Amino acid sequence: MSIPVGHVEVPERVHRLVGDAPFVADPPIEAVWRNEVGGTTFFSPVHGAYVKWAPAGTPVDLAEESRRLRWVARFTRVPEVLDVGSDDEGAWLMTRAVPGRSAVHPAWLARPEDAVRAVGAGLRAFHESVPVAGCPYDWGVEVRRASAPDPAAVDALGPPPPVDRLVVCHADACVPNTLLDDDGRWLAHVDLGRCGVADRWADLAVATWSTEWNYGPGYEEPLLEAYGIDPDDERTAYYRALWDLT
Repeated sequence: MSIPVGHVEVPERVHRLVGDAPFVADPPIEAVWRNEVGGTTFFSPVHGAYVKWAPAGTPVDLAEESRRLRWVARFTRVPEVLDVGSDDEGAWLMTRAVPGRSAVHPAWLARPEDAVRAVGAGLRAFHESVPVAGCPYDWGVEVRRASAPDPAAVDALGPPPPVDRLVVCHADACVPNTLLDDDGRWLAHVDLGRCGVADRWADLAVATWSTEWNYGPGYEEPLLEAYGIDPDDERTAYYRALWDLT
C-alpha cells in the first residue's frame, strides 16, 4: 500500500458521491491511499468522508467489508458506513471520517514509541471488546488456507501452533490501520475487510512486524508491552509466514 503521487483520476461514481457539496463550486477530492491490487481511497474534506474505490475486476469485496464494519461497530469504534454499492465500472464503500490520524502520520512517525504503545493498547482493546461469541466471521488457518493462492504452501508450514487465545482479529493489524487522537491514544480501527475469529497471534505477529516496516527496528517489544503479553517466537514466525502466503 502507498500514498498516491501525482495526478489521480477521480472516478465518476466518486464525484457523484462526494462532488456536490453546497456552497462549494469545486470541492476538493484527494487520493490518499492506493492498495496493492489497484484500489484507491479518496477523501472529501468538505463532506468529511472517505470513499474506497475498487475498479471492476479488482479482487476486493467492499460489500463484505461494509457488513463487517457494521457488525464490529456494535462493540468498538470503526468508521460509519454511509454508502456501499457497485456498477459496471467498479465498487465503492463510503465511510464517515473519524477525527483522528493514522499511526503513520508524520506527527507519529516522529514519536514512534508513543505510536506503537498506542497501537498495542488499541489492539488489546479491540480483542477485548469485540466478542467471539456470535461473531459470524472466521479468519482461522483453515479458512485462510482455502483462499490461499497456493494451499500446498500453507500445508508446508506444518500444523499451526496450539491456539493461545481465540479473539475476533482485525485481520490487517498493520500499524497504519490504527487511528490515534491528538494526545496519542488509540481512537479507532480502519480497514476491517477480513476481520474474524482466530488466534490473537495472527494479529500480533503482523502488528509487531509492521512496526519495522513503518518505524524501523526496535519497536516490537514496546507494542507487546502495551498490549500486555510476552513475545512468542513460535507463533510469531508461523503467523508471519502464513500472512505472506495468504
